[in-house]
Amino acid sequence: MDVVAISTPQDAGWRWRIVNYAGEVVEESHGLFSTIKSAVAEGAQRLHEMNVTDVSRPTSPRSTSYFRAR
Repeated sequence: MDVVAISTPQDAGWRWRIVNYAGEVVEESHGLFSTIKSAVAEGAQRLHEMNVTDVSRPTSPRSTSYFRAR
């Protein structure tokens, strides 16, 4: 699993999000953080506390052959 930081235009800060290898959101913070670094650090701590194994399968990558055809 990975921890990412997200921000949206309506938020005045960053949230952490834990996602599995299939790209599904496992958990997201409710609070806001002032920096990406602080959000990811808190999310990494939460992931460590969860102590779970990701058994999801990555989604198949999308083809980019249309880019090469140009």
